[in-house]
Amino acid sequence: MLTVQDLEARRGRRVLFSGLSLTAAPGQLLRVTGANGAGKTTLLRMLVGLSSPAAGQVLWQGQPLAPQREDFHRALAWLGHAASLKDDLSALENLQAIARLGGDQPTPAEVTAALAEAGLSGRERLPARVLSAGQRRRVVLARLALAAERPLWVLDEPFNALDTVATAWLAGLVQRRLSSGGVVVLTSHQPVPVDGQANQVTVSLDTP
Repeated sequence: MLTVQDLEARRGRRVLFSGLSLTAAPGQLLRVTGANGAGKTTLLRMLVGLSSPAAGQVLWQGQPLAPQREDFHRALAWLGHAASLKDDLSALENLQAIARLGGDQPTPAEVTAALAEAGLSGRERLPARVLSAGQRRRVVLARLALAAERPLWVLDEPFNALDTVATAWLAGLVQRRLSSGGVVVLTSHQPVPVDGQANQVTVSLDTP
């Protein structure tokens, strides 16, 4: 489903990585590791079409991203590293906005259910500024509960700032997406606690 061919990334004159080729098939988890500055976020931004590689290309369903941009975005759930919430908006309003930016139009009931699944029952109407770092992260990650049918998830450090309960919840979301034939690409410094380790591939980006 997702193919990378001879990808190269540069930051100024510095080569972050080059000659990177890989394929992620349905039901496969691709975990990207590497030291800070190795290019993990850069790679993910290239995979979702937000950055252009210095060389090589990214293919979705065997085709380059640019000619099928709209169809690709409908297939994609992308979450960056920063929990970008508006402090004066409630958890519910923030999640509605995140979902709409991603191309979905969930009902208030669906948003409320997603927040409940994320362990935020009773906090839906609270402004984001009073939420803890972990709770803010759960609001963002609840987007995935609204994107269960999207075949490609690309997630930058999704397990950061999560406690044990939230980690298990997120791992369950990832597991369900893989079990139903989706592809999940994420950055993580730790192994991801999901079943089927044979379908978990690790790509290490070592700093030159």
